[in-house]
Amino acid sequence: MRLLLARDDANPDKPDNDGRTPLGGAACEGYETVVRLLLARGDVNPDKPDNDGGTPLWWASGNGHGGVVRLLLAKDGVNPNKPGSFGETPLGNALFYGHEGVVRLLLARGDVNPDEPNNHGQTPLRQASMNGHEGVVRLLLAQDGVSPDKADANDATPLLSASRGGQEGVVRLLLARDDVNSDKPDNQGKTPLRGAACDGHEGVVQLLLARDGVLTNQTAQVKHHSISPLEMDMREW
Repeated sequence: MRLLLARDDANPDKPDNDGRTPLGGAACEGYETVVRLLLARGDVNPDKPDNDGGTPLWWASGNGHGGVVRLLLAKDGVNPNKPGSFGETPLGNALFYGHEGVVRLLLARGDVNPDEPNNHGQTPLRQASMNGHEGVVRLLLAQDGVSPDKADANDATPLLSASRGGQEGVVRLLLARDDVNSDKPDNQGKTPLRGAACDGHEGVVQLLLARDGVLTNQTAQVKHHSISPLEMDMREW
């Protein structure tokens, strides 16, 4: 790399057919030393996206390369909120895969929006809840400006997403909040309880039944007969 950069006929910012530059490739793979070499040059764009809208920071964040993320965030001209083609920001990309260290780095900046939705209206909290990343969920819930009950384009809340996925730890965290509606349905009328019951997540069902405000006709029937909701005829749900 050093030998190539020493030549006048080697373009350090030339993209490949996918639009990814040498810096984008190095950031994606987590090669910190190479990233340092490229960032030290004045003829390398540190925020150049590829054909899918992925910047070096976006790729490094999604792959959990904290050292590279630090280098890029320290560079002038790098937009920490710049989304890819699907509207996923570097923060959204990092938390989707549960890279807690990278999420901390991004949230430590004052110019990163912790509640920015993607093109489907899914907030970072909704994404982290769906995938069961408890550490990331804790970080997001501690941020000012994060709405714990914000629904996506299909009216699915973080709690509904976590319930349907059987993410008990995340469900506990969300139910501990007074500003989370535990019985809020999506645009098809599916509540967190119905989603958890139909997918067989008994632990989540028990957590939801224990929460005040979830006593719908179905749950009242369950308690009256003292049976598990999973033993009921699912057609009733």
